[in-house]
Amino acid sequence: MKGRDGFFSFTPLYTDLYQLAMGQAYFLDGTADQPAVFDYFFRTLPFGGGYVIYAGLAPLLQALENLKFEAEDLDYIRELGFRPDYLSYLQEFRFSGDVYSMKEGEVVFPLEPIIRVEGRLFEAQLIETLLLNLINYQSLIATKASRMRMAAGHRVLSDFGLRRAPAQGGLLASRAAIIGGFDSTSNVEAARLFGLEPAGTMAHSFIESHGDEYQAFLKFVEANPERSVLLVDTYDTLRSGVPNAVRAGQEMTRKGIRLQGIRLDSGDLAYLSKKARAMLDAAGLKEARIVASNLLDEHVIRSLIEQGAPIDIFGVGTKLVTGVPDAALDGVYKLSVFDGQPRMKLSDNLTKTTLPGRKQVARFSDGQGFFMADSIQLADEPLPERMFHPVEPGKSLDLRHYHDEPLLEKVMAGGRRLKGEQSVKEIAVYARQRLQQLPPEHKRFEFPHVYKVGLSPGLLALRDELVAKYRRKFEGG
Repeated sequence: MKGRDGFFSFTPLYTDLYQLAMGQAYFLDGTADQPAVFDYFFRTLPFGGGYVIYAGLAPLLQALENLKFEAEDLDYIRELGFRPDYLSYLQEFRFSGDVYSMKEGEVVFPLEPIIRVEGRLFEAQLIETLLLNLINYQSLIATKASRMRMAAGHRVLSDFGLRRAPAQGGLLASRAAIIGGFDSTSNVEAARLFGLEPAGTMAHSFIESHGDEYQAFLKFVEANPERSVLLVDTYDTLRSGVPNAVRAGQEMTRKGIRLQGIRLDSGDLAYLSKKARAMLDAAGLKEARIVASNLLDEHVIRSLIEQGAPIDIFGVGTKLVTGVPDAALDGVYKLSVFDGQPRMKLSDNLTKTTLPGRKQVARFSDGQGFFMADSIQLADEPLPERMFHPVEPGKSLDLRHYHDEPLLEKVMAGGRRLKGEQSVKEIAVYARQRLQQLPPEHKRFEFPHVYKVGLSPGLLALRDELVAKYRRKFEGG
């Protein structure tokens, strides 16, 4: 739910029922206010790629800072049969935890903690669903957008996805698209809310409503001289649309107005754009740009450019905001410390065994500033000189010759943000800078090189110790 004062506000009921049910159990057994630590991380890279662009932190912190149970929330919880004394506890709730996070826009990888939440068990547990909802979706879309940016090069990318986005998620999709490298959005409310560049053309219905295509173009330009991009595929792109756009453009030129461009929304975009470019140039409309849309993604954009399509602007909708083909990032939120003791989830598959304790992530770079590896270590552990593969015991990496930087920093204390909010464009600049530091082999669309993420000696020892301890317990040892 969007707040009109510029932030995304959410009721605590924006959660799964089991969070409230567990909360009542914590309340009744006296553990609700015991200290706990949770980590957010993901296990699988989307799109067959080599990285993820982390997005969604600012909306999350805004939501946490304003999270509280209103009277109507409590009335509904009462109807669900929760206890009156638990409702009294909820009535006083405010999020008062600490949040550690990587910078929004960071390039991130599987298994490493991207967010660490420290607080009372009840509050840290309650926010799980909200956190996953905001971070998973925006990180997925920002990553998809960054792949399109790599494919498009210097060409303009515009988000056209609102009508295909998951309801109000379209606002956050537009935000994430800019972080990932897009230039503008057709979503007017997102542009207003986040200070983005609004962009758009026209619909087929406008042309159909006039009957005569040429007259429709003239009427549109007359009403919108600064937004004169004409949609040319309503009837026949090369025999009707482009010729009528040329006539309209020439008429505009005589009146001292420049035709900004045409838009292709169907057909063979490479072929049509070449033909349209030649027709525009022959008519003296060399400054008119060509916009292309219609189920574009990074692979189609790359193909069009490889074919020499003279397309200046790509309008991308469905495959951006729905994250085709993956649709979701598999981020999870797991308990790692409770009441001062490290905790972990076991699994027969070691890749699904979680990492215990309070942790920090260090990034190691070479002398040219390129990222080489990330090490996950205990928060109070010295910087490791060697890290170990999370699931293959024989593999390790000497870190002594690389430059290091810690990635997790405290961004919220006692439920209050510590820093002023960055603009979406500032986050986008940071994301672009960090992605430039990732070596090219990790950014390939096909078979990208696996980025190294390892465990410090201390964390590895703690994990293995707890695994052995739990297994002895289960085996009766």
